[in-house]
Amino acid sequence: MPTPQDDGDNRDKLNSVVEPSKPRILEVLGPGLITGASDDDPSGIATYSQVGARFAYGATWTLLFSYPLMVAIQIISGRLGRTTGRGVAGNLRKYYASALVLPCVTLLLLANTINIGADVGAMGDAAKLVLGGSSLLYVVIFGLASAALQVFLKYEQYVRVLKWLSLALLAYVATLFVVKIDWTAFAVGFFIPHITFSADFLTAIVAIFGTTISPYLFFWQASEEAEDLKEKPKRDPLKDHPEQAPEANQRITLDTFIGMGVSNFIALSIMVTAAATLNAHNITDINSSADAAKALEPIAGKFGEILFVIGIIGTGLLAVPVLAGSAAYGLGEALKWPTGLARKPREAKAFYWAITVATILGAALNFSSINPIDALYWSAVINGVVAVPIMVVMMLMATNSKVMGDHTIGPWLQFFGWLSTAAMALCAIGMVAAFFMK
Repeated sequence: MPTPQDDGDNRDKLNSVVEPSKPRILEVLGPGLITGASDDDPSGIATYSQVGARFAYGATWTLLFSYPLMVAIQIISGRLGRTTGRGVAGNLRKYYASALVLPCVTLLLLANTINIGADVGAMGDAAKLVLGGSSLLYVVIFGLASAALQVFLKYEQYVRVLKWLSLALLAYVATLFVVKIDWTAFAVGFFIPHITFSADFLTAIVAIFGTTISPYLFFWQASEEAEDLKEKPKRDPLKDHPEQAPEANQRITLDTFIGMGVSNFIALSIMVTAAATLNAHNITDINSSADAAKALEPIAGKFGEILFVIGIIGTGLLAVPVLAGSAAYGLGEALKWPTGLARKPREAKAFYWAITVATILGAALNFSSINPIDALYWSAVINGVVAVPIMVVMMLMATNSKVMGDHTIGPWLQFFGWLSTAAMALCAIGMVAAFFMK
């Protein structure tokens, strides 16, 4: 028979934090892993393939340099959501004027919708390579499937699906085993930064940073951390429950380091594969991820092409819901809608309609006369431009005790966060410089 002391101990256990003190990897990996994996979407694959095909191993150093920057800004995003219980847009709305919030969210919606269109189009082209038929039919199927993932699956099931879809990224690691790599050239390109002051090279550098550090990633990770508070009732905003902070921050840090590490390693695998195959055979003009897969077949064989196609479709199914979801979170929080994938559709109708409409509009771009590569370029431009003010405001919020309470970020996160912001500002300037150099 339990004693009063036992009852007290049991109550303490029930009220304890659900953050594992020694994190088991499957429990810890969540928003950071999904965010990192979705960063390698089909449009990102096209970017990395194009850079590897055009410049061989000469631009791989950018991924070594960008890793600590993307880790820092995503940790800050995650901690902002976990500490306040709100996403980026929710905090912007609460602490800043609507004159700042609405333009940022509008640009996010525009960039995400275009990016969705490019990703779904690449998935359709990839499916056509293997299955034949009409790529536009596959565009419709993938668009509907991506929207259905978020609307009809329960939150926990949805997150589980996204984690499994992240395994599709291993296809790009597998291609490394079927190509011949010049390891000396790779080591030189990876560890010794080299910059060529040409419009093409500067544009490539800007594209890489614009792909790895994108606003939708900030919105998604912060909102998912806030979402987890609703789904896991023993977790509370750190601002109100500071005793949960050590374990929570440890989990966010580990999750983000692993997630961004996976993202950058896959990006490096794609760039190295393109350098070892396409560039080595003087194929330097790749306009899409599907083109990269097609070009691999005569060099790496049908196996290499199929692996690449699997990766494109898998990462697209992962990235499109994240793009649509981050847009809906941003819009919903800015307009004070009920938001959250843990809510049932009837409880957050406008939020789920935003997800559906963003996905449909993005897919519909493939039926228009808009050039998908031009759309992708302008999406990167918008992302690069809007990232800078959002990162500035995020840094100001993360260092403001009014927003974060006693959980403002420390000096190391401040240093790398501001460095990441400065790097993105230089990228925006680089876009303008590259444009006038052409």
